Formats: sequence, structure tokens, C-alpha cells
Amino acid sequence: QDQLMESGGGQVQAGGSLRLTCAAANFNYNFYCMAWFRQVPGKEREGVARITATGYTSYSDALEGRSTISRDNATNTLYLQLDGLKPDDTAIHYCAASRISGSFCYVRVGNFHLWGQGDQVTVSS
Repeated sequence: QDQLMESGGGQVQAGGSLRLTCAAANFNYNFYCMAWFRQVPGKEREGVARITATGYTSYSDALEGRSTISRDNATNTLYLQLDGLKPDDTAIHYCAASRISGSFCYVRVGNFHLWGQGDQVTVSS
């Protein structure tokens, strides 16, 4: 069974940093486009960043300059470094996988077929 599992979330004060990790299992991770999304209760899930199988990255406007997505294909692991966190960044963060390749892997919920269970990030003022 294909799996994604996030870790590394928690509570941090405004201005702080967190590094989220997503462990992938039981599928050919190296060939998939991967992304991070976040969701606040009552709001739509929004894309944060994505990285293609070849390492091309893109970021949402809200977090560009404050986040870095990376992947380790040797260990089937996806990362999201979050810096300069603000209270508005409080959300459940999800990692996701897509079979769509290259630049066509737009960061839209409908493009991703496999999701982790989510990890809470809470930023206090």
C-alpha cells in the first residue's frame, strides 16, 4: 500500500523555524512529483511548494522566500523547511504525490492522488 507520513510539526513562536519531513513508502517515489499543502479548518487546502522528479521547485506567493522544499531520492524522503513563521502560517500541513510529470505538475489538490495524514504547525505570537 502506497504511503506518505509527515513528521516534524509542532508549536513555534513567530519568527521561528520548523523542518517538516515526509517519508514515502511502497511506490516509485523517485518518479513522482511531490508537494506540500496546508489547510486551516474551514478553508480550502492550498499549495505551499512542489518539487518535480527532476528537482524543479516552485512556491506559493504566501511562503516564497520563507520556505524551501527538497527531496532525498535515496531515502524516499521529502522535506519542507519553514523559516520566519507567522501566526497566519498555523495550519495542518500535508505532503502529497502526483504521477503528473514535469512542469505540468501544477500545485492543485486535484493533481495529487496520494496524501499523508497531515501534521499540525502552530505559530504563536
